[in-house]
Amino acid sequence: MNDPRLSVMRQVLVLPVIVIAMGYFVDIYDLILFGVVRVASLSELGLSGEAITSWGSIILNMQMGGMLIGGILWGMLGDKKGRLSVLFASITLYSVANLLNAFVINVEQYAALRFIAGIGLAGELGAGVTLVAEILPKHLRGYGIMTIASFGVLGVVAANLVTEHFAWRNAYIFGGVLGFLLLLLRFKVAESGMFKHNLSDDVKRGDFLSLFRNKKLFTKYIKAIAIGIPLWYVVGVLVMFSPEFAKALFIVGNVSAGTALMYCYIGLAIGDFASGYLSQMMKSRKKAFAIFLLFSVASVLYYYTLNGATAQQFYVAAFIMGVFCGYWALFITMAAEQFGTNIRATVATTAPNFVRGAVVPITSSFILLKESVGVLSAGAIVGVVSFFLGIVALVLTQDTFHKDLDYIET
Repeated sequence: MNDPRLSVMRQVLVLPVIVIAMGYFVDIYDLILFGVVRVASLSELGLSGEAITSWGSIILNMQMGGMLIGGILWGMLGDKKGRLSVLFASITLYSVANLLNAFVINVEQYAALRFIAGIGLAGELGAGVTLVAEILPKHLRGYGIMTIASFGVLGVVAANLVTEHFAWRNAYIFGGVLGFLLLLLRFKVAESGMFKHNLSDDVKRGDFLSLFRNKKLFTKYIKAIAIGIPLWYVVGVLVMFSPEFAKALFIVGNVSAGTALMYCYIGLAIGDFASGYLSQMMKSRKKAFAIFLLFSVASVLYYYTLNGATAQQFYVAAFIMGVFCGYWALFITMAAEQFGTNIRATVATTAPNFVRGAVVPITSSFILLKESVGVLSAGAIVGVVSFFLGIVALVLTQDTFHKDLDYIET
């Protein structure tokens, strides 16, 4: 794999990277699926009007709550028992939950299964990124994680396409079957050499609470989470509530949240590839992240200028915001690279899920504010706070491009 005659992509596209990229694709498909089929599925279960909105919020929060719990569980397990153990267990759990989701007969069952699926979905990305970061040489690991994130976010496109042509129950079956097919491929993936190298009774592994007891680790951990918050403000507020923003901006034509999400996530796939590639060319994670974060601010400002625009122009704006919010790969890479082998999977698994979980306070703040100041002002206030936190955290974060990852935290 270190043969200089081989091209970069031949060195990067090894079996673990390919399998984990496919796994993240299924992970994103399953993660976004409820949002896409929410109205159709809850209507078939006998709900209507405000009940669809309220139960939809409950079920989504159950899924996100499961991911927060799962992030801690799988992260600790990944550092204690190995990265592969998490990949096998988490995908089995969410694949079973998704298959069972196809046969629910009431909303209580639906909510319980989305909670279980959320726990399972929390383990895929962090364990996969940790494994790839540890098996690829440091000058190539950015390419590997870039490939995983870029391909993975296309799961949103797949979710939209499948639900356009199949009933919502079949869409859940499709996700479950895909998960089990990927499970077969995972049997050919080997464990991280760094993890096995640091298997010692003297090393404390997967100690989640150490991230809060140790001031140095706590500071790094909070910054690692904060830099990802602006992305989920854009997705969770500006795109998820796009029909409300379209109405406030007097957009001409109907705007669908599902379509806006699809455009945004296509942009995210392009942005993840571009930001990852830029970081490799600049040999700096931090500089590439800063460029994309600043352009992300500019894209949000453009979104706010669309007064009286057409629905298609609105979707283009969602796509542009997606492109410049496409630093998810950089965010995950930097989180994994900042910590030692004995706590790396814990951080790489919990940090993305805590950022996703930040959607709850972000959207709750937006909903509370919009009652008093309106949709546009509420979105602007939440956006200013989100980007301020992200920019300050990035300024204070160490660049990790050249960092050797074969060490432990003490």
